Amino acid sequence: MSEPHTEAFVAHRNLLFTVAYEMIGSAADTEDVLQETWLQWVRIPFADVRDPRALLVRITTRQALNRLRTVKRRKEAYVGQWLPEPLLTSPDVADDVELAESVSMALMLVLETLSPTERAVFVLREAFDVGYDEIAQAVGKTPAAVRQIAHRARKHVDARRPREPVTAAETRAALQSFRRALETGDLQSLLDVLAPDVVLVADGGGLRQAMPRPITGADKAARFMLGGYGRHTNRTTVTEATVNGGPALAVHLDDALDGVMAAVVEGGRITALYYVRNPQKLSRLTRETPLSR
Repeated sequence: MSEPHTEAFVAHRNLLFTVAYEMIGSAADTEDVLQETWLQWVRIPFADVRDPRALLVRITTRQALNRLRTVKRRKEAYVGQWLPEPLLTSPDVADDVELAESVSMALMLVLETLSPTERAVFVLREAFDVGYDEIAQAVGKTPAAVRQIAHRARKHVDARRPREPVTAAETRAALQSFRRALETGDLQSLLDVLAPDVVLVADGGGLRQAMPRPITGADKAARFMLGGYGRHTNRTTVTEATVNGGPALAVHLDDALDGVMAAVVEGGRITALYYVRNPQKLSRLTRETPLSR
């Protein structure tokens, strides 16, 4: 291990974390990937390294692809609905629109529908603007094949993205209306802020109560949320937070974090709600996780 190795790794660590997290969706697994990246990195003579950033991204991508196989098996055995592990992020992440979208709960769920190689190619190309030749070395494909994969993945993702871009302010306004309706127990106000075909997904991981399947429809989702909130009205507080680069709501029960809600907003109304309650996924909500491109 040399000082140049350490300096280069530290300088690019936030970038490497962001690359691996976008590929995997789990902060714990991402930390393991970075550890493996470090172990490989320090074995390379620094004098042979022409571009530390490119080589570190390449090593991280390969390690993340290896980790995805383990994560895939774990997800298949997961109890109930699986959602990405939420991260408390700093305002500078939210200020970078492209970075914020790339780590948003909504986009990461779309990335779950890609194959591991498609996901790696999409993340490196779209979020980090890595060249096709460099991506090819990272995923073990030819540049021509990578171009085809990138086109296919982009087409797949674009078909599932919201039809119109929404600002953070619009999302925050919708969540504030949602929060007020919950706190007042006003069913009609809740129905007003939820799109008719809203989808509510909750992740309890078998450790906290959550619906085994998504709830679709404003009336069902509203009654479910009011029922859950109403049982603990005097013990529950809901506060605003910035999670995965966007506005979110943190739910506390008896002053302890019970979960976090992120939303997709279109036309001023919430079209999707993602509620992470699995306590094993809430450790990254007590301090900000620095991300970068």
